[in-house]
Amino acid sequence: MTGVDLTVWILGPVLGVMTFLFIFRIILTWYPQVDLNRLPWNLIAWPTEPFLIPLRKLVPPIGGVDITPIIWVGIFSLLREVLLGQQGLLTMLSR
Repeated sequence: MTGVDLTVWILGPVLGVMTFLFIFRIILTWYPQVDLNRLPWNLIAWPTEPFLIPLRKLVPPIGGVDITPIIWVGIFSLLREVLLGQQGLLTMLSR
């Protein structure tokens, strides 16, 4: 197993899980009464919050809606496709 294969093997699930967590985070924004500091919601909030805090300083809420989780879903999806897609950089290197 080469370094590229190991990177693909680790990076694929990490990017997939982060995208999944941010999608759940988007759904949780529809329910403002949910306490993100209690189980099971904190399992979604804690890994995503470090990504959201700096982006919230750059992108203010639009119409009172926090769109930063949507931006991160796009970023992680783009990264996954560019690196691990059929014509991705790491995919091409591993061939």
